[in-house]
Amino acid sequence: MQKIELTKDLKIQAINEIKKHFSTERDENIGDLSAELFLDFITKKIAPFFYNQGIRDAHQYMNERLEDLFALEKSTNI
Repeated sequence: MQKIELTKDLKIQAINEIKKHFSTERDENIGDLSAELFLDFITKKIAPFFYNQGIRDAHQYMNERLEDLFALEKSTNI
């Protein structure tokens, strides 16, 4: 599987969200480095679960749409 990478802007947004979460939910202030290390952990260890579920959901959706194609068949009774 390819490495999951964020753009610089998305990474900054994610780091800020992590810092805000720790501040509001845990009453703990963490710095940029700690938030970035936490983001790296999430990206490497947790994100693949969500990515894989997205793949499974897309597969199921596409299979259902392919089944809908049969409804477009024309009658072959002569």
